[in-house]
Amino acid sequence: MKDLAEAEALITAMGQDARAAAVELAQAGAERKYAALIGAAYEIRKRVPEIIAANEKDMEFGRAKGLSDAMLDRLRLDDDRLRGIEDGLRAVAEQADPVGQVISEWDRPTGLHIKRVRTPIGVVGVIYESRPNVTADAGALALKAGNAVILRGGSESLHSSQAIHACMVEGLRQAKLPEKAIQLVPTRDREAVSAMLGAQGLIDVIIPRGGKGLVGLVQREARVPVFAHLEGICHVYVDRDADPEKARRVVLNAKTRRTGICGAAECLLIDWQFYTKHGAAIIEDLLAAGVEVRADGELAKLPGTVKAEADDFGREFLDSIIATKLVDGVDEAIAHIRRYGSQHTESILTQNDATADRFFNSLDSAILMRNASTQFADGGEFGMGAEIGIATGKMHARGPVGAEQLTTFKYLVTGDGTIRD
Repeated sequence: MKDLAEAEALITAMGQDARAAAVELAQAGAERKYAALIGAAYEIRKRVPEIIAANEKDMEFGRAKGLSDAMLDRLRLDDDRLRGIEDGLRAVAEQADPVGQVISEWDRPTGLHIKRVRTPIGVVGVIYESRPNVTADAGALALKAGNAVILRGGSESLHSSQAIHACMVEGLRQAKLPEKAIQLVPTRDREAVSAMLGAQGLIDVIIPRGGKGLVGLVQREARVPVFAHLEGICHVYVDRDADPEKARRVVLNAKTRRTGICGAAECLLIDWQFYTKHGAAIIEDLLAAGVEVRADGELAKLPGTVKAEADDFGREFLDSIIATKLVDGVDEAIAHIRRYGSQHTESILTQNDATADRFFNSLDSAILMRNASTQFADGGEFGMGAEIGIATGKMHARGPVGAEQLTTFKYLVTGDGTIRD
């Protein structure tokens, strides 16, 4: 693609096709959408060797590009991960169709009966990095909510995304739904992103899923509404009343299960009294697991730790690295999270109900957890089958963005020859 004008021509054509498809999707029954998703899941299973071969091309591209091990892990597909994609498609298919659901209804003294019902947004644009599974997740959720979607995946995942997208299109074709309902931008050129951000009248909302640079670009340049998905600077606070064995298990999982996802813990806060009573076992577990522990203050004296720099707090590592410090109680932990957090996901480990309530009531992150790993910050784990991202803004969608969050609503008002005085 040579320039922005060419990219704008491409996105305009895709946007027009998407708008036409959205009109048909808005009227499609739940059965046809179900059939399309089940058909796509079947195609994923049928084409496993083909998808893995495409993914290997992307892995080679990523290695040549110098991606970190954690980023390569986000990119990698294998049989188990493809099974997860297939299961996610089936889970979304089995969910209740949100379109047409009555949110509320009431009668007015004037004789009017009013219903607020869910309706599709229209055309959704999703811009994402690295993880090719987003191609299936975003396509499935947009379809379930009756929306057409334009997908622009990361440059490093182009071949994998194309292979998965082909399965989604085949599902649409089998269900006799418009194949342009799920479109993938066929180029690595960054001008396509700029063209999507300026596609007023064609794209109704943009959802960015990626690092700080991508999200910042989208928020600065978009001329269409955005569901913001900021960095996953997730905190775990080990309270003085935490169960030590539960704390060891949760912290290790929150950091090490998958270090390259947005729900991975990036900062560990430990109450002084807990540390005095129970020692450094949590830190030692992390070190034994190969995590680089960047420690502040007293914790920096522990063998194997690295002294933390000021910018290690408020940083999304997406790697086997965690920042840690001691705090004096829940209020100091809350103050730290307010200063350095991204309002994504925070977890408190405590057996004290009052302390947990204070943590929940004093923080405004999209997801707050108690005695649970931040790795659960995922739409699939919330029962949504999949999610496009974790929205950290406060307008319309917040937390995991599933099919329901990809709808808006309209009012249906019924009278009986009713007139206003």
